[in-house]
Amino acid sequence: MSYLKQLTCLPFLLAASFMLFYQVGLSQQKNTSLDGWLQDHVESLGGKAVLMIYKDGKIWYQQSVNETGGRKKMINRVAIKKMAKANPDLKNDFNEHSIIPLASCSKWLSAALVMTFIDDGTLQLQDTIGHFLPVMTQHGKGNITIQQCLTHTTGIYSNGLKENWELLKQGNTMEAVANIIALREMEAKPGTAFHYGSIGLQIAGAILEKITNKSFEQLFQERIAIPCQMRTASFGKNKVVLPAGGAKGSATDYLRFTEMILNKGTFQNKRVLSEKSIDAMQYNYIGELKMIHRPEQSGDFGYGFGEWTMTNASLTKKAMAVTSPGLFGTFPWVDYTKKYCAVLLSYNLQSKGRHDIYTGLKKLVDSLLP
Repeated sequence: MSYLKQLTCLPFLLAASFMLFYQVGLSQQKNTSLDGWLQDHVESLGGKAVLMIYKDGKIWYQQSVNETGGRKKMINRVAIKKMAKANPDLKNDFNEHSIIPLASCSKWLSAALVMTFIDDGTLQLQDTIGHFLPVMTQHGKGNITIQQCLTHTTGIYSNGLKENWELLKQGNTMEAVANIIALREMEAKPGTAFHYGSIGLQIAGAILEKITNKSFEQLFQERIAIPCQMRTASFGKNKVVLPAGGAKGSATDYLRFTEMILNKGTFQNKRVLSEKSIDAMQYNYIGELKMIHRPEQSGDFGYGFGEWTMTNASLTKKAMAVTSPGLFGTFPWVDYTKKYCAVLLSYNLQSKGRHDIYTGLKKLVDSLLP
């Protein structure tokens, strides 16, 4: 190469070297900061955790941390022992393929499933449940809408976590469970109060089964899990499942779902949900409503369809970040401003301070992203 050509190429070589150095520096900072965060918080996460972050078409960060002892792990021991028979991965170190109960992270999956029926025209958001379940009309609840089922604003009395197990024990089909719900008293006029729970999605699940003659699990696999390549995600094979809290899956599974949400309804260039449905899920429908119950970990978030709105949102303004954390500690989220999605998978029944942990992690990730 001539001396002149060397001089011509020198600026480009220097620029390339700088960019490589800059990228390596960012990568090292990212790993150091997030690895450190996981180590600092592993005890409060229950002793085991997996963090996966997706950006620009690839896994931007992935790490598992497993504490061999610790107070929080001892607290979880009884709960894990009770659930380990049905969930053997709870006893082992967690990794990106560990399959654990997802609790209320299930709500996001179920709401997305319902929205596939909105997309194909089988259902409308303003359809009333009495049209599909006449027993609801017989007991004065027939005017509740599909949208109110998705936003926990049915107005039907809920007795909290106990209702999940009671519903499973009392009914042997999804429609039978809906019949039991129809007998409950009303605590508010539909659409006027927010009560985070299981009732609305349980009704929606019964409607899906009735109009298709397929199980909720089969519908979930066909319309969400298989298209998003969620190979181990499932609501189980029981005749009655809990759309609001009964799913299991891995961090890899759920990250693929959030990738679809991030990409406005497509997964690997295949359409799963319409962009219109994705948008509809991300408005805040509860801003002016009476607040009967919301979990501590939700802070002051708003609520869309099966997901919390993490940024300022309203009936006319979509959120730029959304999430659907679960009782057991898993925290998935999507950020449209920074254009990434992430999943923190963990298992811990101690929820005190969890909102600050979640928002602190997201703030750290945001600061590390270009």
